[in-house]
Amino acid sequence: MQVTVNKVVDCKGLTCPMPIIRTKKEINDLEPGEVMEIQATDKESIADLKAWSESTGHEYIGSTQDGEIIKHYIRKVSKEEEKQEQKHEDVISLDELLQYIEGEEKVTVLDVREPAEYAFGHIPGAINIPLGELEKRFEELNKEEPIHVICRTGNRSDLAAQKLAGKGFSHVKNVIPGMNDWKGPTEKTE
Repeated sequence: MQVTVNKVVDCKGLTCPMPIIRTKKEINDLEPGEVMEIQATDKESIADLKAWSESTGHEYIGSTQDGEIIKHYIRKVSKEEEKQEQKHEDVISLDELLQYIEGEEKVTVLDVREPAEYAFGHIPGAINIPLGELEKRFEELNKEEPIHVICRTGNRSDLAAQKLAGKGFSHVKNVIPGMNDWKGPTEKTE
């Protein structure tokens, strides 16, 4: 596959949210219509960069994989096409979520990390639907129940919360900052 690239961004070895942060910074140097290649090794970057592109209006052209390196291609759109990056406004802190869990309230926790991340430590009872699979699996969730969305840092969960709200889920909270700072109980998956 031959893609004309105007800028290459090296994100190899970086994990969420760093590929998005670098991409946000570097895309400003491009002219509308120009294409950026983002080289990453983090498998989650596929869902992350695609969702970020959708939320900002930039065109996620696709990705290829060459050994360990994933090459993402994003086309910068014109100012008229660009969307102001949104954040899901309804958030909950880790401490508040822990209070709900310890208070034995019925809480649906949706963990949007990849299965390997989830397996090594997640909130007991959390449902694992990776961000990249969410659109195909909305029906597994109840639109009427409160859903607390969590990831590693709060970035993927923010994008997931926006997707859920856009599909009519009315009680969605983004848990921030994420599992990196979670002090509550966790369990591992065999």
